[in-house]
Amino acid sequence: MIVEIKEERALELIEKISKFIVERKMASPAILAIESLRPLNFIASQLMYFLSPFAEIIFNPKEYQEFAALIENDDYIKILLKRLDELDDEMYAEERKHKKLLRKRRRNKSKQFIRNLFKFKKKGENKRNV
Repeated sequence: MIVEIKEERALELIEKISKFIVERKMASPAILAIESLRPLNFIASQLMYFLSPFAEIIFNPKEYQEFAALIENDDYIKILLKRLDELDDEMYAEERKHKKLLRKRRRNKSKQFIRNLFKFKKKGENKRNV
């Protein structure tokens, strides 16, 4: 049974899927996988319809059918990718800024250590030569 999906319901599912993926910090791998397999989205949806008797044991049958209809449409795939990127930026922007600051501090400490090391060697070399 192939289901038609309304745009409002498709956007709800996209939001739900995006939040699920982003909360688990899997947005980057998901975007990469979806982008690389986007030419095969119709085949994937047909495969989902084929596997539906088994998958519906685990998943909600109505949502599963709607998701299969959703990934069939290339426009919805584009919206999903865009939403994944937006949510990922929103949820983890502060964390990324903090990590970037920590990397910068570590890099500066390393540079300072190396500078001090060379200064020490130069002073030691001058004493031996005199």
